[in-house]
Amino acid sequence: MSVASIRQPQWTSHRRLLEQKLVELHLCSDHHHLRQIQAQILKADLHRDPFVAPKLISAYSLCRQLLPAVAVFCQVPHPNAHLFNVLIRAFADNSQSSRAFTTFAQMQICDAFPDKFTYSFLLRACSGPSAFARVQMIHCHVLKLGFLSDIFVPNVLIDSYAKAGVAAIADAKKVFDGMPQRDVVSWNSILAGLLRAGELKEARQLFDDMPERDIISWNTLLDGLAKAGEMDHVFNLFNRMPARNVVSWSTVVSGYCKAGDLDMARMLFDKMPVKNLVTWTIMISGYAEKGLSKEASILIDQMEEARLEPDVAATVSILSACAESGLLGIGQRIHSYVKRSKLRFATRVCNALIDMFSKCGCLDMAWSVFEGMVERDLVSWNSIIQGLGMHGHGERALALFVRMKREGIMPDGVTFIGVLCACTHMGLIEEARCHFYSMERDYGIIPEIEHYGCLIDILGRGGLLKEAFDLAKAMPLEPNAIIWGSLLGACRVHNNVDLAEEAVDQLTKLEISDAGNYAILSNIYAAARHWEGVAKARIQMKGTRQQKPAGSSWIELDDMVHEFTVGDRKHPKSTGIFEMLDKLSHHIKQVGYVPKVGSLRTYTASRCFMQIKMHDFHDLDKKILGLRVPD
Repeated sequence: MSVASIRQPQWTSHRRLLEQKLVELHLCSDHHHLRQIQAQILKADLHRDPFVAPKLISAYSLCRQLLPAVAVFCQVPHPNAHLFNVLIRAFADNSQSSRAFTTFAQMQICDAFPDKFTYSFLLRACSGPSAFARVQMIHCHVLKLGFLSDIFVPNVLIDSYAKAGVAAIADAKKVFDGMPQRDVVSWNSILAGLLRAGELKEARQLFDDMPERDIISWNTLLDGLAKAGEMDHVFNLFNRMPARNVVSWSTVVSGYCKAGDLDMARMLFDKMPVKNLVTWTIMISGYAEKGLSKEASILIDQMEEARLEPDVAATVSILSACAESGLLGIGQRIHSYVKRSKLRFATRVCNALIDMFSKCGCLDMAWSVFEGMVERDLVSWNSIIQGLGMHGHGERALALFVRMKREGIMPDGVTFIGVLCACTHMGLIEEARCHFYSMERDYGIIPEIEHYGCLIDILGRGGLLKEAFDLAKAMPLEPNAIIWGSLLGACRVHNNVDLAEEAVDQLTKLEISDAGNYAILSNIYAAARHWEGVAKARIQMKGTRQQKPAGSSWIELDDMVHEFTVGDRKHPKSTGIFEMLDKLSHHIKQVGYVPKVGSLRTYTASRCFMQIKMHDFHDLDKKILGLRVPD
């Protein structure tokens, strides 16, 4: 008789399991899982524990959930400096700089003494030229408290000054020069600052003077030169590198993509010993941005064969490139992948899809993505409002703006650009005025040059040229070429010669050699039958020694982008295209089109072509259709 096996008793300690989860709690990025752990923490009465609370705040920060992070902080009766530091870091990492400094002020009230980590986290909350004064304030604090003796603090200070704009690089140099001892991080920080400020010569000299270089030093100089378009120097530096990593290769590939040399970029891409998702994304985005759909699609196939799946950053990058070039086919393929994956819940991905579909003219798809979003942020609302306004759906854009405010979303400057654009396309001058002046009055948003440009544009389109010109002269910012170009275009529509001359004078000061300005002025003179002015404008146009850039049209068919310029016969189907244009020309004359005289012919004919009902033509004719702008 066999003896039955006896199962050993097992005990499971819930406390032990919880302790294991708490070890890596600060690395948890799953919001739902984090809530479950917090429930166990509350049940075990550990929410006030000085070891547990900071980790819980860090985890909520990683999940971009600041409200529960603050709630955790508030449950601790006597927070210490470490807990304050963790909360300051959470605000800094989530772009809540003002709340980081408010927490710092609260820290001082509670007599929690700041340490070197406090100031390093505060410096992380300082970004952009607007933070220059705050960086200087922190500099004073660390100088007064003697923290500059710790090399960690001046290194962060140099980095913060370097990121605070060109004007702050001098302060970064002072901190660097005043350091009694420097490590490789100090040299790398000042090197990055010089490159960011455009001081390429000084940066190269500093690099040569470095007593010690690591891979970050080489990659920093490589990246700075690539962003400046110095690809010859980049290639030479790349060949000099004693060792290269995937970042080095990716930087060079990205530089050549941005320079438009995709053949060189692809050659380096193919030679890479190791490729990661970032590298694949750079190359695919490079092809997509240039409208090379076939090459981008092949690379996506190869990436899938390598068992690499796009993450949020990769997906957003490719979609942004598709939006830039209008490459709808690749964008739709990425959308299909997103719908099958967890990425469909990612707000950033949905925002990129809305932007891509809007810029490609697929408003229904953009709206469908927006309505299906689980969580919307301000970027989501801004993207769909701008998309609707851009394509002439001004009423829907303005109605969405009202709905956005009703749902408690505070608009920002980008929101108002979309709102003002919607008003422009609908000709709603009074509404545009109201929205413009409500920015600072109701929301504390200082209008920037883009907002002034939108209002000036709608005033000009509406024939209120004098008011538009007065606003351009009275605005607190210096009008740029876009604003004066908008005013010149309005003068052309309303045949105002005097103001057109003034606009061209202003444009000449900004764009000395732009022949297009004189071409428009010549049209305005011609419309007013001011033939002496036409001759004068033509002479001035020739004096620029430039030709007005030829207009071009492009269309995507069967995953290929076809571009057409004036008189272009390079396309393999140019014969059929010109035959179709002759048919269209005959057809529009039959329906009563009469060419506009008195001005140089521009896009009038092509716009009439687009107004014809395209379903009257055979499908084959559609495929060979290109638009030729009369010279």
